[in-house]
Amino acid sequence: MIGLLVGGTASGVGKTTVALALIACLRRRGYVVQPCKGGPDFLDTTHHTRIAGRGARNLDTWMLTEEANREVLRRAAVGADAVVVEGMMGLFDGKDGVTETGSSAEIARMLKLPVLLVLDCAKSARSVAAVVLGFESFDPGLPLAGLILNRVASENHYRLLVSAIHARCKTPILGWLPREPKISIPERHLGLHAAAETTSPLDAVRLDQEIDTLANLAEKHLQVDAIVRLRCPLDTTVARGVAPEAGTPRLRIGVARDRAFSFYYEDNLDLLREQGAEIIPFSPMADRALPAQLDALYFGGGYPELYARELSENTPMLDQIRAFVRSGRHVYAECGGLLYLSQQLSTSDGRVYPLAGIMPLAMEMTGKLVDFGYVTVAFTQDCLLGPKGTSIRGHSFHYSRICSSSQVATSYQVEFSLSGRQQQEGYTCGNVLASYVHLHFRANPAVAQHFAAALRGARQRDAVTA
Repeated sequence: MIGLLVGGTASGVGKTTVALALIACLRRRGYVVQPCKGGPDFLDTTHHTRIAGRGARNLDTWMLTEEANREVLRRAAVGADAVVVEGMMGLFDGKDGVTETGSSAEIARMLKLPVLLVLDCAKSARSVAAVVLGFESFDPGLPLAGLILNRVASENHYRLLVSAIHARCKTPILGWLPREPKISIPERHLGLHAAAETTSPLDAVRLDQEIDTLANLAEKHLQVDAIVRLRCPLDTTVARGVAPEAGTPRLRIGVARDRAFSFYYEDNLDLLREQGAEIIPFSPMADRALPAQLDALYFGGGYPELYARELSENTPMLDQIRAFVRSGRHVYAECGGLLYLSQQLSTSDGRVYPLAGIMPLAMEMTGKLVDFGYVTVAFTQDCLLGPKGTSIRGHSFHYSRICSSSQVATSYQVEFSLSGRQQQEGYTCGNVLASYVHLHFRANPAVAQHFAAALRGARQRDAVTA
């Protein structure tokens, strides 16, 4: 199978642009492309998904074991001709400054993915060769398959870069991209705008035009014929998960998916499907009613602060969610979902929007990053996702905080990997579990089994009392 990892010398060098250009070009050539993203990223994956036409997956060597990463890739790549993995940060950046743990290099080594190294050449000439030489020698056991020179000013600039690199380095140059403002994506919260935010017909046309621009750039400037010869030894034989017993009634889980809520690990949803759940998308912004006959609601992360007015003014949906909670059915929420279930949200412009009022919390946007990094979560009491003592990994990334709260129980002890700081989290109010933490269910697939078992237990209790 065609397979490669697009790495970079640092963040911001253009890995996403190169990855998207390759995905667009390969798809135009008729390949079925499975995109993946290294690390706990929800933004790049929305763009990968839009351009590839297949749901992007997250690979992560800190949250997931080696076998779990292989399983994610094996399952995702079924039916695909090519796998394009976009790395995170610089190629060797990871959990610490001494090892490759948690880095793109570790993902490439683990999954035997050839590495295309992207360099930002906008303000460099011969010095780029020194950078390449350093990356070649830093880890000789991780051979680089090729170089992509990004933000090259002109043909003359490219020839100068080529001569410098060929004089001292062994890695082949497999193309370059010019400075191209038409394919720039504005930053938001240290990341990119989510593709889910481009939902109007005009936005869709613009995005299609951008895809064409990316594919054209790749065909013109990248050595695509050489790139498609890169291979990874991927076995797409998929191991069977622990499935529910035959004849078990199918569950229906409503998942919030719109411009306000688009951050999900797709593997979380896959694991729930394996447990017999049907995923029913709905929009807290646009829909006036919940889908019928739901067993649970799942609110992921996103940007509810940008759409606080629309969410607050959709009172029929808020009323339906409150009634759903009163009925005793389960609700699970992460990050943006926690904000939505709170009493109110104060946005950066000073306005205050009343929201669902399920959790006795008032939230406010901070304008700066509050918590960022990998976390290990231990359940301090039995909850929707598992019994007391269950451990699972995830990450935290948010620009908001709780500004006031009433007494509320917690089900998590959260430990931040870098600082070692611990805090009580996993706010629990009756049948609702809400947290700032994004959990990756493949870090402990038993949580999906427990989630489904809890919903079936609730359904049985309702049947007895009916």
